[in-house]
Amino acid sequence: MLGKGVVGGGGGTKAPKPSFVSYVRPEEIHTNEKEVTEKEVTLHLLPGEQVLCEASTVLKYVQEDSSQHGVYGRLVCTDFKIAFLGDDESALDNDETQFKNKVIGENDITLHCVDQIYGVFDEKKKTLFGQLKKYPEKLIIHCKDLRVFQFCLRYTKEEEVKRIVSGIIHHTQAPKLLKRLFLFSYATAAQNNIVTDPKNHTVMFDTLKDWCWELERTKGNMKYKAVSVNEGYEVCERLPAYFVIPTPLPEENVQHFQGHGIPIWCWSCHNGSALLKMSALPKEQDDGILQIQKSFLDRIYKTIHRPPYEIVKTEDLSSNFLSLQEIQTAYAKFKQLFLIDNSTEFWDTDIKWFSLLESSSWLDIIRRCLKKAIEITECMEAQNMNVLLLEENASDLCCLISSLVQLMMDPHCRTRIGFQSLIQKEWVMGGHCFLDRCNHLRQNDKEEVPVFLLFLDCVWQLVHQHPPAFEFTETYLTVLSDSLYIPIFSTFFFNSPHQKDTNMGRDGQKTQSKPLNLLTVWDWSVQFEPKAQTLLKNPLYVEKPKLDKGQRKGMRFKLCLQAQNFSPTESTKERAVMHQRQLSLPLTQSKSSPKRGFFREETDHLIKNLLGKRISKLINSSDELQDNFREFYDSWHSKPTDYHGLLLPHIEGPEIKVWAQRYLRWIPEAQILGGGRVATMSKLLEMMEEVQSLQEKIDERHYSQQAPQAEAPRLLRNSARLSSLFPFALLQRHSSKPVLPTSGWKALGDEGDLAKQEDEFVDLGDI
Repeated sequence: MLGKGVVGGGGGTKAPKPSFVSYVRPEEIHTNEKEVTEKEVTLHLLPGEQVLCEASTVLKYVQEDSSQHGVYGRLVCTDFKIAFLGDDESALDNDETQFKNKVIGENDITLHCVDQIYGVFDEKKKTLFGQLKKYPEKLIIHCKDLRVFQFCLRYTKEEEVKRIVSGIIHHTQAPKLLKRLFLFSYATAAQNNIVTDPKNHTVMFDTLKDWCWELERTKGNMKYKAVSVNEGYEVCERLPAYFVIPTPLPEENVQHFQGHGIPIWCWSCHNGSALLKMSALPKEQDDGILQIQKSFLDRIYKTIHRPPYEIVKTEDLSSNFLSLQEIQTAYAKFKQLFLIDNSTEFWDTDIKWFSLLESSSWLDIIRRCLKKAIEITECMEAQNMNVLLLEENASDLCCLISSLVQLMMDPHCRTRIGFQSLIQKEWVMGGHCFLDRCNHLRQNDKEEVPVFLLFLDCVWQLVHQHPPAFEFTETYLTVLSDSLYIPIFSTFFFNSPHQKDTNMGRDGQKTQSKPLNLLTVWDWSVQFEPKAQTLLKNPLYVEKPKLDKGQRKGMRFKLCLQAQNFSPTESTKERAVMHQRQLSLPLTQSKSSPKRGFFREETDHLIKNLLGKRISKLINSSDELQDNFREFYDSWHSKPTDYHGLLLPHIEGPEIKVWAQRYLRWIPEAQILGGGRVATMSKLLEMMEEVQSLQEKIDERHYSQQAPQAEAPRLLRNSARLSSLFPFALLQRHSSKPVLPTSGWKALGDEGDLAKQEDEFVDLGDI
C-alpha cells in the first residue's frame, strides 16, 4: 500500500525519466523567490525554541485527483518542530480558517509527532534513517496524528538538501535523553510567563486533600483511607505520593514489597462496592521468597475479601485479557489505512478497505475493552461485588479498564472537568508510562503501544452512541489525542509522578535553582482562542435538572432527547453510503430491504451486486456477551436512557465504528460536503436557538436577572461550507470520483460475473 502512487498521479504507472512534473515554471520560482524575500515570511518561535537548519526553494505538494502541484516556500527544522513557510501564508490566514491551534500551525509538525520519514529516489519510495549516502528528490513525512506531508527538493540547493534531510532524520529518530526534550527548554525560557488558567478546576490528585475530596464525593471514605506513606517517594517510585487503600490495611504493609501486591482504591459505587487495582509481586525463583509472598497475599486478600459483607472478584488483565503486543500490532495495521500519500492511492485501496479494516483487528480490540468494562460494571452494579484488577505494574490495561468503568457508572466523569480529573487520577497519577508508550525519547520502538489512544477511541464510541450524556465533544477528544505530541505540557511526557517531580526539581531535595513550572494540557486557552474552545463543549449536553429551573431544564432535556433520536433524511444517508469509509459498518442494523436501508434506488446496479454480499455479512455479525451478563446488558438497553445514571454502550458488530473525525480528517476524498452528523447538529442548534429565544421572551419578567445561557458555537451555525469532518476539513478539497475506481473494473469482470462470484477483496466472516 505504501509503495503505490507516490510520484505523480497517473494511476501509479511508470513514466519515462525525468518523472518529476512541476506546475511551477523555473521563471515563476525566481519571481516568487523575490516576492517572498520582500515579504519576509517570519517563523513563529516559542520561548526557548531555536532554529537548527532550513532549506529554501522547497515545494510542498498538494495532491489533487490525478495531478499534483506545489506551494513554494522554506522548510525549517527547530528543536520543537518542522515548519513549512509558504509564500501564500497571508492568503490562508483568513477568518474562514476557523479552528486554529495557537501552538501548532497548519504546516507545523512537532518532532514528537513524526512517525516515519520516506525519501523518493527515481520513483522508488524508501524509508530514511541514519546517515545517508544519497539524498532524495522528494521527502514524505508520515505523522502520528495521521497527516502526510510531501516536499519536493528538486529546486533546492544540494547543501541545503543535505542539511535539512539529515537534520530532520536526526532530530526526529535519534535516541534522546529526557533532559534534552524541548519541554525543559520551554519551561526554563517561559518560567515567568506561565500563567495557570483560573477557570481550570481539574483535580490534579497531587495532594492528600484531592484524594480525600474524591473519597468524600464517591462516599468511599466509609471503607477506605488516603495515605501519605509514599510522600517523597521513599517507598515506591512507581506510585504517586498520595493514594487510597482499604482502611483495615496497615500502612506498613505498603512498604513490604515497595507497593506491589497492595490493593489501590480507584472508585466507589453508590451501593458500597468498589473498584481496586493491584500490581503483581516481583517474580522470584527462590522457594523461601515465594512462600513469603504467598503468606503476604493471603493476609491482603483476607483484608478485602470478607464474605458475606465484602466479596471480591479478581480480574487478571495480564493473562486473561489483551496483551500489549496485540494492541501494538493492531494499531500499526490500522493506521496504514489513513496514511494516504495521494488520491490515486486512496482509490486503489478503496475497494478492499473493509477487508483491510477487519484484518487489523483494531475495532475488535475496542469491542473487547468495552465488553470487559461492562462485565465489571455488572459485578459492581448488579451483584454488589468489589472488583480487583490485576496487572504486572497496574499502569496500562488497569488504567484503561478502570477509567471506562468509571465513565459508564459515574456521570461526573462525563463532564469535562470530571473527565480531565479522571485522566489525572487513573493515568497521570496512576503511573501510565506516557514517555515509553508514546516513545517520546525514541529509545525503544517495542515499548511504543497506543494504550491511551485506545482508551480515547473507546470513549468516542460512548460519546458517539450517547451524545447528550457528555459535556465534551468528539472534537475535544481529537485535540486531546493531538496534545500527546506537544512538548510544552507536562501531562503526557513522564512515566510517573516521581519522574516528573525529580526532573522538574520538585523531589524535595535542596536545590539551588528554582523548581520548574510547566503547563498542563488542561489549560486549553494556551492552544485555542475562546471562539474555538466553544467547539470543545457539547451544546446538546443534558445537564442535571435543578428544582428552581425545572421548567427550563426540562425543555432542554426534551430537546436533547429529540437530538438523540433524530433520524437523518434519506438524502443524508444516501450521501453517507457513497462515503462508507467513514463508518466501520452500515449506518443501521437494517432489517428492512437493503434498497431502502442502505442502497439508493438510483445507485449503480454494479455497485449493488458487488457490495451486497459483503454488507449482509456485516449486518448479521455480533459479538455475543456471556450468558450470565446478557440479561443485565439487554435489560439496561430495553429501558429509557438516564444520562445521569449508568451508561452502557452497544457492542454489537455494526455499533462499533471508525472514529471518522480523527482518522479521516486529512483525507479530502472521505468527507461529505454539507452532510454527515455536522449538518444534523447545525439544524438542531438553529432549532435550539429559536426555542431559547422564544422562551426568553415568554419568561422575560421572571428571568430578567438570570445570566444568559451559553450560546451554540457560531463557527458551526454561520459556516457556509460545512463538512462531515468539521472543523478540521472545512477548507479541504473534495473529490467526486466514484467509490469503485475505474482502474479496478477491468480486472473484476463484467456485471453478470460479479453477481455470481465471491468478493475476492473482502472476506470478513464473523466479527
